[in-house]
Amino acid sequence: MFKKKGKEEPSCTLEELHTILTFDTGGLFMLPSNDWDEVYPGLLISDGTTAKSKSELKRLGITHILNCAKGKSPYHVNTNHVMYRDLGVKFKAIEATDQMNFDLSPYFEETANFIEEAITSGGRILVHCREGVSRSAAITLAYLMLKKHMTVQQAVRTVRKKREICPNDGFLLQLCYLNDKLLKANHFSDTEQDSRLLC
Repeated sequence: MFKKKGKEEPSCTLEELHTILTFDTGGLFMLPSNDWDEVYPGLLISDGTTAKSKSELKRLGITHILNCAKGKSPYHVNTNHVMYRDLGVKFKAIEATDQMNFDLSPYFEETANFIEEAITSGGRILVHCREGVSRSAAITLAYLMLKKHMTVQQAVRTVRKKREICPNDGFLLQLCYLNDKLLKANHFSDTEQDSRLLC
């Protein structure tokens, strides 16, 4: 399992996040009911199939796409900016694998900036991986923490109310470490909570 070198255990626990993720399923992790869900205003999480459907992207009014699983293996989604050129969609991709020992944290800041750019410009962004449950969910949670000043628990609750997600435990632990870092920097406060939080 992923663990930061020289770091003590984070203040939030995997068990705590698992409880939030399975609050309405009796402790069971469920696959998403839908191909895509709008989990925050202007921010949609989806699977790879939705990301490859130009007609669906057009119907949803997507202006930006963030592929969190770029690659050619069966566990990745092989897309690039050329595919979306005729739609006028801005594209960004990271080559992440859905494994507990994969360090996703170096991508948190740059992907959060890309998502924020899309939303603040009045656009709609599709954040996706292969299934829309782990890599894309973890990146979305990091965005809500970094840009919307949500704790990891608040971010997980916000997304989970709209979509069944299941980031792997390595990603969840990385989000716990991010939570600790932001807590120490006084990043979270009631006055900073975004008023558009979906309930």
